[in-house]
Amino acid sequence: MEERRGQRIIMLALPFTGHLNPMLDLARILHHRGFSITILHSSFRFPDPSRHPHFTFRIMHHNNEGKEDKDPLSQSKVAAMDLFALVRVIKQSYAEPFRQALAAEVSRRETVCCLVTDALWGTYTEVAEEELGVRRLMLRAISAVSFRAFAAFPLLRAKGYLPIQDSTLDDPVIELPPLKVKDLPRIEAKDPEELYSIMSDMMEGIKSSSGVIWNAFEELERPQLMDLNRTFQVPFFSIGPLHKHCEDLPSMKKNNEITDWLDKQDPKSVVYASFGSVVAIEAKVFLEIAWGLRNSKQPFLWVVRPGLVRGSGWIEALPSGFMEDIGHQGKIVKWSNQLEVLAHPAVGAFWTHCGWNSAMESICEGVPMICTPCQTDQLVNARYIVDVWRVGIMLEKRKMDQSEIEQVLRSAIIYKGAEMSETCLAWKEKADNCLRKGGSSSNSLDKLVTHVLSFVS
Repeated sequence: MEERRGQRIIMLALPFTGHLNPMLDLARILHHRGFSITILHSSFRFPDPSRHPHFTFRIMHHNNEGKEDKDPLSQSKVAAMDLFALVRVIKQSYAEPFRQALAAEVSRRETVCCLVTDALWGTYTEVAEEELGVRRLMLRAISAVSFRAFAAFPLLRAKGYLPIQDSTLDDPVIELPPLKVKDLPRIEAKDPEELYSIMSDMMEGIKSSSGVIWNAFEELERPQLMDLNRTFQVPFFSIGPLHKHCEDLPSMKKNNEITDWLDKQDPKSVVYASFGSVVAIEAKVFLEIAWGLRNSKQPFLWVVRPGLVRGSGWIEALPSGFMEDIGHQGKIVKWSNQLEVLAHPAVGAFWTHCGWNSAMESICEGVPMICTPCQTDQLVNARYIVDVWRVGIMLEKRKMDQSEIEQVLRSAIIYKGAEMSETCLAWKEKADNCLRKGGSSSNSLDKLVTHVLSFVS
């Protein structure tokens, strides 16, 4: 691959793992197509550039950075925020640094084709076109099915579905089948209006953009993508699954200790449990999960990231002797290479929070899911995984106790796993085919490249 001289794409990421990783995947894909890549990133949670040597990273600093009493993103203040309050503060803190950084990039000799920004930045990035003449593309790294629910918030509020009432949780959402009220996106927020405000700003940002890039493939979400395209009337490019595009891209860090353990397990016997990079749970729930995994008698690989359990550094909440009790049945780790784990023949089910990156990775490897959604888009994803795509079973967070967990895990491996296996493999084949020459995502990527080049032709 030889870079196209003078053709550069600037990317603006959000400092959250579930948003940054798809942006980096997209950067690798576009670099593979010949573009040079510059990534603008906040000083807050700045990534390690050495892991991405082909890209140029520019760090953005905000006023009052490092001043504990005045810094809106100091550790103490961030700890007290919910997710969407944090998103708001990040957008406000970096609006002006972004404008300055983008202006500096545009002034460089190399031509800027466009700006690709995480859609949650919303209208904050309109300055790119208004002041600098740089066209904007939005990356939407969640599913089209969940985004359709976000886009319907005004309707859902007018119809009385939102805010959600406990008495209506199992009622169907007539306008968005097969969703029930309990499946609608939500988050624990001190200010419920925060979520609605950020979603509204995102929708306006998309409407004024030059197109949307989706981590989706048409065979999985065609009806929802068509419906959204009619609503927003901007070009759509469904090029997912992003992580599967280029076979010759640099491999991720591996964990040989985990691989060695998986190699000793029977095919399709292991429950892989991982709940993402944001979810936090109470110690009581953590213990129910631990005993449920242990009592299921199934081998399990459980990722317990530091900070998963509220008030605990790692696994201190486990009862004394628990690790010795599980013996070789289970393995608890702080991190895993999820793509490598899901591709291992020993893995028979993935117990997941149903974040879109995790769901896509599981679908692409043909692994059935146990769905315990916690917030936002995860709830919609889980409903589709179970009732539409039929590659998972539900284990609701509000119903979790060790006996229920034990029953569901055993069912997922021994009974439902066998039933879902054929459907899972069919979706895996479709995901593989869409990336081949002539496939839907391959064609969409070709159109995206042509679209980007048209900005500077």
